[in-house]
Amino acid sequence: MPIKLDIVNPINYPSWNSLLALSPNATIFHSSDWAKVLHESYNYKPIYFSLIQNNRLKALIPFMEVKSILTGKRGVALPFTDYCDPILSEDIPHENIFLHLSKYGKEAGWKYIEIRGNGGLFHDISSSSFYYGHVLDLTPGEKEIYSRFKDTIQRNIKKAIKENVGVSIISAAESIREFYRLHCITRKEHGLPPQPLHFFQKIHEHIISKGHGFIALATHSGRVIAGAIYLHFGEKAIYKYGASDRKYQHLRPNNLVMWEAIRWYSENGYKDFCFGRTEPENQGLLQFKRGWGTDEKIIKYFRYSVNKKRFIESNSSNNTGLHTGIFRAMPIPLSRAIGKVLYKHMG
Repeated sequence: MPIKLDIVNPINYPSWNSLLALSPNATIFHSSDWAKVLHESYNYKPIYFSLIQNNRLKALIPFMEVKSILTGKRGVALPFTDYCDPILSEDIPHENIFLHLSKYGKEAGWKYIEIRGNGGLFHDISSSSFYYGHVLDLTPGEKEIYSRFKDTIQRNIKKAIKENVGVSIISAAESIREFYRLHCITRKEHGLPPQPLHFFQKIHEHIISKGHGFIALATHSGRVIAGAIYLHFGEKAIYKYGASDRKYQHLRPNNLVMWEAIRWYSENGYKDFCFGRTEPENQGLLQFKRGWGTDEKIIKYFRYSVNKKRFIESNSSNNTGLHTGIFRAMPIPLSRAIGKVLYKHMG
């Protein structure tokens, strides 16, 4: 018998996070907090397909409806999200769930449906694209965790400490601006426009200020030289954004920032620490994340063309090209202005 999924807006569902907390597979990306960030930053419409029985969440496939004159109208689960696996209880039939989603997409005029994760929803279907994910087990304790790092990681941590790099775990609103300054520098080096400051301010307002994340900032001689934003929900933590000033790379502040965040999560009883997604072609970043004693997994993205009624391959995740050279040469104020316009179309 086909199951009936209801559409819920978690922003208007008062006990959403409490309901979500009962699911061991839930992450910060399934929460009402992340929904508020995406909705208020880019005016995306939350459409969360859900099955709730006896005050338990039996099924959840969260979408944001993106309306764009540049990239079309579509359903994405979820924009600017590393992964967001559907949450599906084992005791409910999965066979007709995607039919329900595609039917809604057709009626809503979606160009395509994109789901960033599997969660048991898809069988015998090739992914449209994929990324690598790296997860660190935090349960062994600080000493054992550290012993599993590669020698290069340990040396870099020790070097940063020796060079008097200090790291602070912060939740104050003003730390967002310090991080954003570094974010703009890093994006320029990568040949990409920065995300709007407003987006990071919403992350602080709805997540960090509510105790579901923090900013770690590295300082040297009184100057902030590197930083990262971490988010958490339940027993799971994720490294979401990192940035640094390349002039201080020789001090290895990024390694110390990561280690202090890992230590914090280990000391505070978290079980899993995810390093986020990584493109397959980014071998340098892959080697960095593998050096922390992580378990590697594949994060599959599925894109379904509503009109063609078939799954399709996405465009390459490779961000190199003519535009990267343009953004590297562009003044940061201009790049920020372009990012403010473009990102809502890119989710």
